[in-house]
Formats: sequence, structure tokens, C-alpha cells
Amino acid sequence: MNMSISAVSQMNSIYGKIASGKRIQSAADDAAGLSIVNRLQQQSNGLEVGASNVKDGIGVANIKDGALGTMTDSLQRVRELSIRSMNGLYSDSDRRMMQNEVDQLLEGIGHTAVATQYNQMRLLDGSMADMHIASNPDGTGMKLQMENVTLKSLGLSNYSIMGDIDLSAIDAAIEKISASRSRTGAMTNSLEHAYNYNKRASQELIGSQSRIEDLDIPKAVSEKQRKKLLEDYQMGMMRKKMNDDSMVLKLFTM
Repeated sequence: MNMSISAVSQMNSIYGKIASGKRIQSAADDAAGLSIVNRLQQQSNGLEVGASNVKDGIGVANIKDGALGTMTDSLQRVRELSIRSMNGLYSDSDRRMMQNEVDQLLEGIGHTAVATQYNQMRLLDGSMADMHIASNPDGTGMKLQMENVTLKSLGLSNYSIMGDIDLSAIDAAIEKISASRSRTGAMTNSLEHAYNYNKRASQELIGSQSRIEDLDIPKAVSEKQRKKLLEDYQMGMMRKKMNDDSMVLKLFTM
């Protein structure tokens, strides 16, 4: 009878594994395997979170680059107007109209520097330290450099084309923003590389985890059938033995 109970317990275990698709359901099934699976799961989860963090970092970099791009376009237009105003064919009235456009362009640059945000954090006015991107499973990672491209930082707070014009101020501002865009682009490439690595590494770890933890369904079904046949045979032999013992007892009582 104890053998039958053991067989039933084994059958229940097999049924549970088939239902879940997992070879390891408890430490009793494979203590070493369970420990390895847990470590692989921890690493995989860390990589997936890191990939998500990197994706957010790429979003920040793209926002920065877009804003810096509009600033560059505005500065190029300011430079064009500055050179045009140098032409002696224009009157002071003409230059005043050009100055009005320059003022609007500079105001837009100043607004962009203050208004460019991610999650209510300003990215371009110098108020924020470099942003840490936790790309690795242990929380380490890279730093996304923040910029200060306000009009004051660019040296354009009081820029005017009404008097003597110094194009070096505009050229320096364009160069500063170009350098910022270059750094941002390089960081974007690094972040994309980190994202792709994290996703690939996570998939490899999940594959390793699956090979250790997941159940070989065909083999498990075959094992279930084998144990079922064995249990049926044992039960049949027990019934036969009970019948034989009953016959012997009848012979002695006749």
C-alpha cells in the first residue's frame, strides 16, 4: 500500500510539472538548478530594467538634439541677418526691421533653453547636473551630459546689429551648440549600443534559464505513462495476491 501512495505522489508531481511546463517547481526537484535559475533570472531582470533606462536616456538625448537643432537654425538666420545689415545699401529703418527679427530669434533660443524638459527637468539651462543612466544590472552605467545654452551662456544677451557687428559672438555660439550636438549624438550611439547589448544578453540568459528550468514535455508524458502502467501493474498484483490469500484461507476453513 505504501508503494501505491508513493506512485500516486510521483504521478501528482508529474501532472503538476506538465501543467506548469516547469521541470523545477521546488528546491526538492533540483536544488542546484533552482539556485542557478534564480541567479539567471536576477541578471536577466537587471538587464531588462537597464535596457528600459537606456531607452529613456535615448529619449532625453533625442529631445536635446532636436532643441539644439532648432537653436542652430535660428543662429544661422541671425548670422545671415547680421551680414546683410553690414551692407551699406540698407537704411537704419531697414536695420531696425532686421533687428526685430533678430530679437525674435534670440527670444526663441532663450525660451528653448528654458522650456526643453524631460519629466519636468530642464535639460538646456544649466540647472541640472549630468544625468546618470543606470544601464547595467548593478545600477552603474553612463552619464548623459547636460548643457547650458541660455543666451547668457552663449554670450548673446544683448546682441545687436544696429551698430558695429562682431560676428565672432555668433560664430562662437554656433560652435558651442554644434559641439553640444556632437556630444549628444555620440552619447546616443553609445546608448543604442548599450540597449542592443542588454536585450541580446537578456535573451541569452532567458534561454539558459529555460534550458535548466523548463520541462521536456514529451519525455514527461512518456514518464507519466510509464509510471501509470507501473502503478496499474502493482495494483493488479496486489489484488491478485489478495485473491490468492483469500482462496488459501477458504481452503483452511473448509
